[in-house]
Amino acid sequence: MSETIFSILADAASTTAVHAEPTALGLTATAWVSISMLLLIGIFVWKKVPALITSGLDKKIAEIKSQLEEAETLRAEAEALKDKYAARMSGAQDEADALIAQAKAEADDLLTKANADTAALIARRKSMAEDKINAAQLAAISDLKAKVSQVAINAASNAIAAKHDATADKDLVEKAINSIN
Repeated sequence: MSETIFSILADAASTTAVHAEPTALGLTATAWVSISMLLLIGIFVWKKVPALITSGLDKKIAEIKSQLEEAETLRAEAEALKDKYAARMSGAQDEADALIAQAKAEADDLLTKANADTAALIARRKSMAEDKINAAQLAAISDLKAKVSQVAINAASNAIAAKHDATADKDLVEKAINSIN
């Protein structure tokens, strides 16, 4: 069966008829299309269509160029602003770092001063306490001496009063008078 299909196709291919190409006024379809195209191109040139197309394209090119130049200008301005703000940010960061360093230095100074003031206050209070203790000791010693002196005077008075009588007083008065002479 496959041989019959191939043989039919082969017979059909060999029996194709060649037809004559249609013509009008002795010109073929290709010649007419060529003439029409030439005529159309001639009308376009006569009506200056290529100049219109070229001027339109030139306008579009000029517009695109101006847009590109404007975009470049805007880009340059944006980069300048970016650099400006980056410099400001860098300056602000440096300023913040300086402020932090200054605050730390001031805090260290205040801490050192507070420690020195505390030490000085402790030394003053210690000195005042020692002075008070010394004054209290001196007052106690002085008071004790006064009491001891009073007790000694009273004891001596009692002893003298007990052991001395009128004859002993007479001897003492005579010795005192003789020592004056």
